[in-house]
Amino acid sequence: MAHTWDPARYLAYADERGRPFVDLLARIPAAAPDTVVDLGCGPGNLTALLAERWPDAEVLGVDSSPEMVAAARAAAPGLSFAVGDLRDWVPDQPVDVLVSNAMLQWVPDHLSLLSRLVASIAPGGWLAFQVPGNNGSPSHTIRDELAAEAPYAEHVRDVAVPSSHDPATYLDALAGLGCTVDAWETTYLHVLTGDDPVLTWVSGTGARPTLQALPHDLRPSFEAEFRRRLAAAYPPRPYGVVLPFRRVFVVAQVGTQVPA
Repeated sequence: MAHTWDPARYLAYADERGRPFVDLLARIPAAAPDTVVDLGCGPGNLTALLAERWPDAEVLGVDSSPEMVAAARAAAPGLSFAVGDLRDWVPDQPVDVLVSNAMLQWVPDHLSLLSRLVASIAPGGWLAFQVPGNNGSPSHTIRDELAAEAPYAEHVRDVAVPSSHDPATYLDALAGLGCTVDAWETTYLHVLTGDDPVLTWVSGTGARPTLQALPHDLRPSFEAEFRRRLAAAYPPRPYGVVLPFRRVFVVAQVGTQVPA
């Protein structure tokens, strides 16, 4: 089954999820772009920051989830939003700034899409994106291990699982497309509170397709065991539960000439 997104669940830790976007935005040196696109805009709360940064720009948010686009339109009625899929999205004309926050990791072999994204940007314009880089963390490996066990494996074998690359891989790919590239990584130490906060976090993003794919009679037992293993991997401390979260960032300026 195709999974759907829950904007309210995704926004449970909106401040923590938004911090990488703010850090990415701070490193984009575009002065006065005419057109700015947020590709994979989600519920639109961060798209609004693009309009604040460049108030004279035409800002468009695009997301493949109708649920997310509906939430974005309600949250930011003064901005434009559209349903669209990154894999075949093409702007009407080249844009000046193209931002993608925590979305490329959902597209298998997304390195092959970079050339088309670069081609959609005006010469001298900017491509900026951020992807999670924590596939080797317990928050992800526990899901993988549990999903491989019976009786769950047969139901979740083909669900979407996020994946990404190291900064050097993106740098090499985009430099080869004639871009000037700034690539780096950061590990945030999110201090979370509440009941089972890591489960709440991952069930709104990386683990959601797996949970949705499970039959109703199996989901409760999966969630219970998932909760138990996550709690052991991320024990509570006096001040909260610490979730280390690695993020990979890229800001690339598109060249004025196509490389030979």
